[in-house]
Amino acid sequence: MKAIKIIDMTLRENTTRREGALSFREKLEAARSLDRLKVDAIELPVIEGGKADQLSNKTIAGMVTTAVAATVDVAASNAAETWESIRAARRPYLNVVAPVSPVQMEYIAHKKAPAMLSAIEAQVSLCRSLSETVEFTAQDATRAEREFLFQALATALRAGANRITVCDSAGVMLPGEFAAFVGEIREKVEGIGGAELYVQTSDEMHMAAACAAAAVAAGADGVKCTAVAAGLPTLEQVARFVEVKGAQLDLYTGLRTTELGRVASQLGRMLNTERSEQSPFDSGVADDLANVCLDMNDEMDEVVKAVRQLGYDLSDEDNAKVYEAFKRVATRKHFVGTKELDAIVATTAMQVPSAYRIGSYVINSGNVITATANITLEKDGEKLRSVAIGDGPVDAAFLAIEQIIGHHYELDDFQIQTVTEGREAMGSALVKLRAGGRLYSGNGISTDIIGASIRAYISALNKIVYEEA
Repeated sequence: MKAIKIIDMTLRENTTRREGALSFREKLEAARSLDRLKVDAIELPVIEGGKADQLSNKTIAGMVTTAVAATVDVAASNAAETWESIRAARRPYLNVVAPVSPVQMEYIAHKKAPAMLSAIEAQVSLCRSLSETVEFTAQDATRAEREFLFQALATALRAGANRITVCDSAGVMLPGEFAAFVGEIREKVEGIGGAELYVQTSDEMHMAAACAAAAVAAGADGVKCTAVAAGLPTLEQVARFVEVKGAQLDLYTGLRTTELGRVASQLGRMLNTERSEQSPFDSGVADDLANVCLDMNDEMDEVVKAVRQLGYDLSDEDNAKVYEAFKRVATRKHFVGTKELDAIVATTAMQVPSAYRIGSYVINSGNVITATANITLEKDGEKLRSVAIGDGPVDAAFLAIEQIIGHHYELDDFQIQTVTEGREAMGSALVKLRAGGRLYSGNGISTDIIGASIRAYISALNKIVYEEA
């Protein structure tokens, strides 16, 4: 049986088409999900020159086991830079993208046919000198003049490309027409027999999946897809086609179809969520800061500036402590984003004596009872106790603490995340309290996430008490 390769373009399409694109954190989560599905390759977008783009590619390349492709525009001068961003992947390769229809060559690339052939040859040759595997993607191939298209593909193959993708960018072909188009390429392009042939079909007429299926039946080796609807065939559509017709056509895919529906739903929620609809556990700080992507080469001034953007007003001594801790973390990680910087501040800055200590806590919660918290704190040897009810166990615990201290502080932010994996995973909680116009953060870690949240609140509270003393 023949294995049909599935190249996922979710990250590339989201970045280039969607307003309010994914944050750094969301890109990593999407890449992990696609890796679990065992797609044959994850295609990343063009690097636009920013450090965040490079670090995003590096991080994704280093953490997934599937092949990683980075896109290079035919006229771009950053092929080496793009290759550096993914070379740590287990199976990295470059994808040179060029328009081949008269209208796109003229208005997008501003090149005539002879100049485009020269550009294709030069860029593919350069990329082949960097990467053992090079893909050439012919955009708007179905509206190109046939002889020029065949010449462009042959030029790319001679220059070192070993994968070819032809795009029906405008979505102008019916399934039968596209199958014949693929067959014609197989027949007439010099050198195509030694290369893999992929297709990328547009859903302008709601026939992307049908055209892709027809192309596979006609001999295409792979299909460009997205996890959610984005104008291309979806992973679920291609998987369903192979499930139904695979035996008849002697085809199969390596996709983990048992997890496909769940992952597609998860990514769908992530990709379609408006930025204004934040989870209560998300940081109140804009995701722009996460895209700053501080690394070990950043100086103290840049780190202090980022800390201030988070809302902290630290002393020079605490800024120095944060910077030293930042350097230790940055030497072990590709980047330090919002969550990491928050945790560094919470665990490093303003370390003060414990005015309040946790004595005990009992939390009752369930789907048929109101959440209650029975908290005992110790202060100056005295035990202080309170019981409170709340909208969930964490809310009840925080209200009980407020009753003990006799003061309500504004909860500026609350985050929880796992530190380790498995059933006995450690949970980390971050609490930010605002008092007197200043922000105080505390961090707590425990296998009990409610306990971690209480510890984080008390940590922040002790800093406020110390400052107000």
